Amino acid sequence: MELFSAFDLYRRRPFWFLISLVFLLLTLLNSRVVLSDPNYLIGLGSYDITGPAADVNMMGYANTDQIASGVHFRLRARAFIAAEPKGNRAVFVNLDACMASQLVTARVIERLKARYGDLYTEKNVAISGIHSHAGPGGYLQYVVYIVTSLGFVRQSFDALVDGIEKSIIQAHENLHPGSIFVNKGEILDAGANRSPSAYLNNPAEERSKYKYDFDTEMTLLKFVDTEWGPVGSFNWFATHGTSMSRTNSLISGDNKGAAARFMEDWFQQNGIGNSYSDESVVDGTPRRVSNIIPDMHDNHHELLELAASFQSLSGQPATKILSIAKRVRSALRQADKPGFTLDYLVTFNHSTCGGKNELCYGRGPGYPDEFESTRIIGERQFRKAVDLFNTASEKINGKIDHRHSFVDFSQLEVALPKQGGGSDLVKTCPAAMGFAFAAGTTDGPGAFDFKQGDNEGNAFWKLVRNFLKTPGKEQVDCQHPKPILLDTGEMKKPYDWAPSILPIQILRIGQLVILSVPGEFTTMAGRRLRDAVKTVLMSSGNSEFNSDIHVVIAGLTNTYSQYVTTFEEYEVQRYEGASTLFGPHTLSAYIQEFKKLATALANGQSVEPGPQPPDLLDKQISLLTPVVMDATPPGMHFGDCSSDVPQNSTFKRGDTATVVFWSACPRNDLMTEGTFSLVEILQGKESWFPAYDDDDFCLRFKWSRPSKLSARSQAAIEWRIPQSASPGVYRIRHFGAAKGLLGSISHFTGSSSAFVVT
Repeated sequence: MELFSAFDLYRRRPFWFLISLVFLLLTLLNSRVVLSDPNYLIGLGSYDITGPAADVNMMGYANTDQIASGVHFRLRARAFIAAEPKGNRAVFVNLDACMASQLVTARVIERLKARYGDLYTEKNVAISGIHSHAGPGGYLQYVVYIVTSLGFVRQSFDALVDGIEKSIIQAHENLHPGSIFVNKGEILDAGANRSPSAYLNNPAEERSKYKYDFDTEMTLLKFVDTEWGPVGSFNWFATHGTSMSRTNSLISGDNKGAAARFMEDWFQQNGIGNSYSDESVVDGTPRRVSNIIPDMHDNHHELLELAASFQSLSGQPATKILSIAKRVRSALRQADKPGFTLDYLVTFNHSTCGGKNELCYGRGPGYPDEFESTRIIGERQFRKAVDLFNTASEKINGKIDHRHSFVDFSQLEVALPKQGGGSDLVKTCPAAMGFAFAAGTTDGPGAFDFKQGDNEGNAFWKLVRNFLKTPGKEQVDCQHPKPILLDTGEMKKPYDWAPSILPIQILRIGQLVILSVPGEFTTMAGRRLRDAVKTVLMSSGNSEFNSDIHVVIAGLTNTYSQYVTTFEEYEVQRYEGASTLFGPHTLSAYIQEFKKLATALANGQSVEPGPQPPDLLDKQISLLTPVVMDATPPGMHFGDCSSDVPQNSTFKRGDTATVVFWSACPRNDLMTEGTFSLVEILQGKESWFPAYDDDDFCLRFKWSRPSKLSARSQAAIEWRIPQSASPGVYRIRHFGAAKGLLGSISHFTGSSSAFVVT
């Protein structure tokens, strides 16, 4: 047989030569081989941090009635490591939790140092929360943040520490040569400014620089493994994790957790890098099935396809966009959206309805279904992330570096530049919360007669305040015009009520600069900080920092200290200003200290570590009662059905199949990397295979007791059958663990009758 060279093939068979060339190009485009040279080691990791799914107050709304009682979908810690082959490295961890915790961060760093020495420290590890208000609380160390959870909750704390550590270990063990690409894009329909009156108090000249009163930009990183090709993405976008309401009791990652899951499912369904298809998330239903054998606890989680959606400037953007856009920002105008009615007009400056803030509940795009609102806002972020992922072409190059310092914000001297030169020295204040803090926001209104925009307070609540701590004149003057409701920075019994020493951090990965901030910056506050750092870097004389650098703010990172507004927004004293702990010059203090870090970063200089924050673990108090025992009615066993599907029943896509089991408290076994609920499909005559579990958006695990002190409990598992479900025979299973009177734990399973899906 005669063998042709490429030239001979072209000369003798031009048609087949072109066909072969096209085939070769398609093979290269679809291969796992990356043609660009790798410049980093990259590693990704993920681990379950769901925590206790019962009895624990949820963190975020500070609503004492919002007690966890089931799972919407599980929470995860997702980590990426970017490392120079023989140099520095940076770790960023995204938590499906309300915020990071100083105590959690400290324990994770201790474990990493014990395992890896000085490879991972507080200098190069950033741990950030997505600000979901639907995760278990009790894991922060300061009194004011754990009051509603009845103090410290060890299970919440341990689940976070273990999950973060294991996600980083997995990322470390997955380190391979690879490249990182960055891309940016705009989203206009996933958030709105919930405090436009405060934003409008910023200078008109400054506001004129920006088209919108909220941050619309998403910044995405695309990770490409040299051998395997694209392996994941992480993005930063500012919107609040409040699509799930203050009455929700199911653990949920809210819209950002949903966006991350939809992205990971898209990776698995379509192959990483494939073009977006509407069919891939018709109903927002993940296809992932976790390690679902709870009694094995294998805990091995092989994962190459990973996505995370980080929080950014969360101080003002809200997801209740119907209420914000239609009620507040239209300044008392009746909404014109079909099917949307207003019970009360909303006052523009105070966000009261009929004179009361309690009546001003925001409405998401899926109203009245908060699960649908979560899906919609999550999917909008997911769609943009897919678009940015597919079009990412700017390769990140350059050094990896970091700077970190602890700063005492309680009495920090800040130099404010004056017009014409020189500066004025001012100080920050010990932490305090204003009256408008208790008013809440349209995401989650407060109670009683508090209202936003209150710079006076009232005599009755001042008397109540004084029973706890009467602020002195110096503190009152320092915090002015904030009327102090809680003087938390000066309250020390039984231990510190609020933080004072906070971590600030810069991570550099080539032309990407990440500012890790321990709070929620409003839109304009974040813009000022970003611009200040970028100006310092670009004017430093270091040629590596030019107009191509990307500066992102990672909010709620490493610890939590509530809000940061501009000086002008602070004067208005809406919720965000009342929650800016360290007084009117808080933002100026952040800008000053971050400029120091940026200068050191650009000039290759070290920085002082600063004072160490307190470790209050040994002082924590917990009033949460333990599980005493579990029981079932006479003649029933754990896992038996108290309400089964009808015999020989048939369901259609879009229907809901519900089964209720006799159960036990989920705190007995958190089912970490496992599941409480499972939908299985029959293949062949006897083989059942997992189809959907706790990680799936369409499956809800609802746990309840008939009364608070009852030993009996039930688990209702609801499967909203997605449009993409395969026709076949299914059953629903429940996994749990029961506690005996003497403290022994026994695992059990239960199963529904089989049913058909057509």
